Amino acid sequence: MTEYDNNNQAALWKNDKRETDKHPHLKGSATIDNVEYWVSGWTNKAEGKQPIIRLKLDPKDAQAKPTQTVDDDFLEDIPF
Repeated sequence: MTEYDNNNQAALWKNDKRETDKHPHLKGSATIDNVEYWVSGWTNKAEGKQPIIRLKLDPKDAQAKPTQTVDDDFLEDIPF
């Protein structure tokens, strides 16, 4: 059986948890060059040169923020 390749593809679904105008109309995910992203989309009425759908991509690993560590040498230099 051949493994399904999602590379360079995206999928969006209606955002049922939208509460304000700033929340995206659509949510989903994408894989670009084997890097996974969260995708948010806002729809717009096609008036003039306005885009119909505006997309924002955020790397999935960006949610795991590194924790700040304190250097032990720094702690030893504190006079109290």
